[in-house]
Formats: sequence, structure tokens, C-alpha cells
Amino acid sequence: MSVVAPEPTDERDRRDPGEARAGVFLARLTVAPALLLVSWLAVALPLLMAGVFTPLPAVALFVPVAAAVLTFGLRAVRPPEARWGTWWAVGGLLAVIVAFCVLQLLTFSEQIVVRRDPASYFNFATWLAGHGSLPIRPALAPFGGADPALSFGSPAFYQRGGVLWPQFMAGTPMILAPVGHLAGSYAMLAAMPVIGALAVLSFGGLTARLVGPRWAPAGALLLALAWPMMMISRSIYSETPALVLVCGGLALTLDAVRANRGLPALLGGLALGLTVLVRIDGLRDVLPVVAYAGLLVGLRRHTGPALFAGLVVGVGAGLLEGYTLSSPYLHYVRGSLVPLLYIGGAVLVVTAVAVVVVRRWGLPDLTRFRLPDLALAAVFAVMAFFAARPSLQTVRRVPHNPDDEANASFIASLQKSLGLPADPYRQYSELSLHWVTWYIGVPAVLLATIGAGLLLRKLLLRRRTDWLLPYAVIAWTTVTTLWRPGITPDHPWASRRLIVVVLPGLLLFALWVMAWAVRSVRRLGYGPQIAGGAAVVGVLMVLAPTVRTSASMMFTPTEQGEVAQARSMCAGFGPRPTVLIIERVTADRFSQLIRGMCDVPSARIRVRPGSNTAASEDVERISEKVVAAGRRPVLLGADAVDVAPYGTARHVYHVSTSRDSSSLVEAPHGTWSLTINVWMAVPVYAG
Repeated sequence: MSVVAPEPTDERDRRDPGEARAGVFLARLTVAPALLLVSWLAVALPLLMAGVFTPLPAVALFVPVAAAVLTFGLRAVRPPEARWGTWWAVGGLLAVIVAFCVLQLLTFSEQIVVRRDPASYFNFATWLAGHGSLPIRPALAPFGGADPALSFGSPAFYQRGGVLWPQFMAGTPMILAPVGHLAGSYAMLAAMPVIGALAVLSFGGLTARLVGPRWAPAGALLLALAWPMMMISRSIYSETPALVLVCGGLALTLDAVRANRGLPALLGGLALGLTVLVRIDGLRDVLPVVAYAGLLVGLRRHTGPALFAGLVVGVGAGLLEGYTLSSPYLHYVRGSLVPLLYIGGAVLVVTAVAVVVVRRWGLPDLTRFRLPDLALAAVFAVMAFFAARPSLQTVRRVPHNPDDEANASFIASLQKSLGLPADPYRQYSELSLHWVTWYIGVPAVLLATIGAGLLLRKLLLRRRTDWLLPYAVIAWTTVTTLWRPGITPDHPWASRRLIVVVLPGLLLFALWVMAWAVRSVRRLGYGPQIAGGAAVVGVLMVLAPTVRTSASMMFTPTEQGEVAQARSMCAGFGPRPTVLIIERVTADRFSQLIRGMCDVPSARIRVRPGSNTAASEDVERISEKVVAAGRRPVLLGADAVDVAPYGTARHVYHVSTSRDSSSLVEAPHGTWSLTINVWMAVPVYAG
């Protein structure tokens, strides 16, 4: 069997020798972002593990590593055909990337106040930029020592003993930390649109390899205009760098297998494996890569061991960081992580057995029992089930911990505001395929279903085997994600679960069907104008519903003014401050921001049962201990009445902005208002 047997495409009739250079440029340009991320993570992680992740030395080490990886990695990348790619395709792709990046830079969010994950990542990265090590160690001396009413933890920053462990994997904060250290908070936030543009570029490269280079600009445009893509590149989400690594890793692996070269296979496996360092869900996404590497080993292709070695190193690095520096987070997600680890072990065992079988007896004949003829029907049956699932099932989740209860309370309040029946434990997972149609439209899903069925048939017939690994990753992740999204189900927030594999994968299937239809039109004897018209119609069928959902949010920046207000608040604390947050919501939102961005000791005082504020005796006792320690206690609350009993209340933080709306049973539209206030007082006896 030939693992790669590319079929002729509509690119085959080109004759301009200059297009060979265009193909090389396109192939190398679209994997360069993944190689740069791999180089940075390879340098940053050992330094963080050693507790010496200082951005400037890290950058100094990164430069030679990146130069070596790019030099040897890009040199090993070759386009699939001698005359593959056109300068028109390169120019169109770059035009989409530049336009997307400019729009995102004009509208990026300033989510730094901890309410949801983007602000958690910001504060994680800010701490690394300033301190370069984990865990976070709050000093007790500025508070006059320990006190039973005093604590340092907050949402996304778990207190274990006397130290804090940030939630989430460290990959994304490590990527952003040097930007924050060298250029400040605004630059750190503005880095996300740039990474998002690189993700769209990487997807364009994958489209070029699997569909054809002429389709790369269309693929990039369709992904760029999908609202989940815009959302994850306007705020700090781990999915953005993960998308770079997934698309770039798959592209490198495709190039490696086509040319039977080990180095790009090693780098492709490393890029795919390092998605685990960025987001723990990457462990699920890369399971098909294990089986594919085993298949290559069984077929005695030397790209197999190289791919597997890179994957093991990348996944191992992610798990090592997770279990040493993010263990409270992994403990929190253990309900889904532990079964996934068992599944991963089973995949390894089955793959090992399959390698032996393939080496001895070869590949089985999958054309028996007319399996290829059943492919299209099978794919339609799976999609029909997900489409009908809301009529068959209502997914609920019984809370197992305080965070689950908080999510249930949030769902209940959202249901009330949206006029929906009260059902706080409902997860809305049965609507997962409907979520997909909200963002890329019904035509895209139908085209993708047809494409998935036709490609499955070709794979069973051992044709278009260049699609084997991408198909396995897309199919596996799409089915498992649609079955169990595992995320708080309000939108557009929950759409982040779809953006790394599901939406890009379905768009790839849809684009492949369009390209197949265009080739069919040409084979029937119609001219290039008719074929080009068919391509435009196909793209517009997908583009129209995509833009319809995105339009109401596309040009509206959200969460504005938070950085400037935070800087003003930091400056307003005065000399030798020790911040004591005496109100629950303010403590949840600002504890780590003050500790990291202001570089000021901060802690929360336990609130009274049935109240959002601390008992006056606790506040006074701890304030006196702070004064005795030679520092100045600063009390914070959400309202003047919270702090007025202790001194003159001052309004030190005020943001009146907008945020993404929240929707449960229909596509999100527009924004909602958001107001955040912080009031400060200094006890009269503290000066």
C-alpha cells in the first residue's frame, strides 16, 4: 500500500516554472508559525521547570534554537508537486491574513479582571513575566503573619498550603510572558490577534495541501470570518496557539510522509504533542496520531518512528508540566482526564498489536462486505443522530464540587434572564451539532457530511490516503466533542470547544467537496469560467451564514478600558500598601491582578456566612497586624458602603463597557453591558 497516493487536482495543468518557487514558499510559510512555537516552548518549559523562566535569557536562548529549527525544518519541507502553488494563491492568502490581523488588532479585548478564562491566562502570564517561576508564593510578613480569616486563593488560582497554583496548562502563559515583560500589558493582549492570524495562515497551508493551493485563500477566509475564530484571537484563549500547532503539525506530517523524510515527521509529531502543554484536551485530539504512527511503523516507513518520537516528547512535556505545575487543575478535571488516560493506554496497546499484525500479514482488505459502499450512509447516519439528539435526550450534570454548583447557579440565572425554563443542571450538550450550524451554517455542515462520506469511501479503497491522518483526527475529535463538549454551555463562550478541530475540520471537508465539484464540472467539458463560477457559488453558500452570525459582533470591541483603570488603581494605593479585600466578588476578580500587575501584597478576608462582606472584627484585627508590620492596610470592596465604615471611601476602579452576550438555545447576537467598580478605604488609624 502507498500511504500517500495523491490524486490529480485542478492544479495539474500549470506550466509557469515560477510557480514552483511559489509552491515552495507557500509550503514553508504555512508551517513556519508552528516551528516557531515549537522552538519557543522547547526553550521555555525547561526554564520554567527549573524556576528560572526569565524572559530575556529565554529570548536569548530561543533565537539560536529557532534559527536551527527553521533552517533544517523548512529545508526539509517540500511541496507535493513540482508546480504546486501559484503566486496568486500566496497573495490571496496573505491578503486574508493581513486583513484579519488588522481587524482583530482594532477590536481586541482587554479582559484582565478575572471573570472567565482569558483574564485567568492574562494574570498567569503576568506573574510569569514578573517572576519566572511557580508556584505563586504570597508573603505573610506584609500581613503581620498568618490569620485564620486570611486567605490568598481566588478563582483560577488554587491555594494549597501557603502557595498558589494557577489554573490551566502553562503553554499559553509561557508564550505571552516575554511580550508582557518587554512591552507591557497592552502588547500582551495585542499578541493574540497576531497569533490568531498565524493560526489562520496555518489552516490555509493545511487547506492547500489537502484541497489544493488555489483553495487556500478561500479556506483561510471562511475560518477567519467564523465568530469563534475571531473570539479566540481577541482575548487570551489557549485554543489560538493550539490551532497553530495542530494545523502546522498535520501539515509537517503530510509533507514528511509524502517525501518519506524523517525530520519533518519528528517536528510534526512534536508540534502535535505540544498541544497538550497548551490545553489538556489536546491529549484527546492526538490519539489518532498514535495509531497513524503505528501504521507507518508497520509498513516499515522510517517516518513512523520519527513521528512517534516527536509525539511522545511533546505529550510527555505537557503531562510533566501538568502534573508538576498544574496538578490542582488536573485534579479538578480528573473526571474526564482519567478515562482519557485509560483510552490512551488502550490505544497504545492496540497500536502495538496492530504493528505486529501489519508487519507480518500486511493490511487487511477493507473492501470486503462492500464496506466502501456503506461509507456515505454511515457518515450521514452519525450526523443525523446528532441532528436529532435534542429530540432524544436532555443532558444534565449532577454537581460534584463547589465549582459545579457555581456553574449550575450561573446557568440558572442565565435561564431566568433569557426567559427559559429553570433547569440549572442542564448542559445543553444535545444541541452541539446545532452549535456548529450557528457558526458556519447548514450548507457547510451538509457539504462537510458529503465530503466526509466520499473521503471515507476513498480511504477504504486505499485512495487519497494523504487524508488518512487528518481524517482520523477530524472524525475522532468531532464525534467525541459533539457527544460531550464538557464546557459551560453559554455561547459564544462554549464555541471555543469547536474551534481547534471541529470547525476547521468540517470546513476542510466542505472545501474538498467544492474542489471535487469544480473538477467534475471541468471534466464534463465546461470552460474555466463555469468552473470558477461553481467555486464562487460554493464558497458563498458557506460564507453567507458564517457572516450573518459574526456580523453583529465583528466590529464591536468588548471589555475596553480595563488596563488603564487597573494601572490607575495600582497607582492609587499609595506608599507601602498591603491590600485586604473585604468583599467576595472583588476578591474573586482582583486578588491575583493586584498581586501580579500591581506587584502589591493582596489577600482576602473571609466573608461572614450569608453575606458578601467580611466581619468588622476580622477586618480591624488584620488591619492592626498590617500596621504593626510597618505597612499601610488598603481595604477594597465593590461599593462605597463596603469600605466606608473603616475610612474615607474612594472610587479607584470604574469600567462601564460591553461584553459578549450569553445565549443557550440560539446563536449569540450582539453584546451586553458590563460595569465593574472597586472602592478603597484606608483605616483612619493607619494614616
